Amino acid sequence: MTSTYSLQGMTCGGCKATVAQHLSQIDAVTVVEVNLEKQEVTLSLEKPVTIEVLQNTLPKKYNLSERTMQGGSSLPKAEEQSKLKQLQPLLVILFYISGATIVMHYKNWDIEAMMLDFMGLFFIVFSFFKMLDLKNFPPSFSMYDPLAKTIPLYGWVYPFIETALGLMFLLRFEPTIALYVTLVVLGITTIGVTKTLWDKKRISCACLGTALKLPMTEATLIENTLMIVMAVFMLF
Repeated sequence: MTSTYSLQGMTCGGCKATVAQHLSQIDAVTVVEVNLEKQEVTLSLEKPVTIEVLQNTLPKKYNLSERTMQGGSSLPKAEEQSKLKQLQPLLVILFYISGATIVMHYKNWDIEAMMLDFMGLFFIVFSFFKMLDLKNFPPSFSMYDPLAKTIPLYGWVYPFIETALGLMFLLRFEPTIALYVTLVVLGITTIGVTKTLWDKKRISCACLGTALKLPMTEATLIENTLMIVMAVFMLF
């Protein structure tokens, strides 16, 4: 697969070498071709890589923007896909989590217990997808999460925080503490998601990591808000 991007900020041969060096460090990138005159870079990729990951690999003086994608099995452009189709993996996962929660409690409809198990399964499943490409998750997450943007280490530990919260809910280990932590971590992320949607930025959502390429849409806001509302309900 070959992708060509516009790249602003290159002024000399040194810039050209710097760009090639940084992009070559990405595992999925096999060939880097930088054109100084046209201000563009062409990448040969073993698998799709989000533009956020590419941008975060480069020094801040360079601005990368997507131009074309061609070759082998081209990915359709996001704007040509319906939101529903793009969000299909997320909706399927939420359907299975909801179904598993109902099956676990079909003999005893304890709403609070169902909420705890739903939240536990939610965090375990979502952290699993983040772990699939842990290396590329932090830069993608920092594109919209305020704390991950300020403290890069937070992006690295976030999937493990989700795993811990999932286990705490499922095992009923200090669920009150887990609920307060949920309010904090999802509250911070929701602020970033809201700002991104308000500014109408087109970026990928890292809620399912980078293994599944999902757009940032209102679905992410609804998903976070649902978890926050359940946490508040059980606490107060």
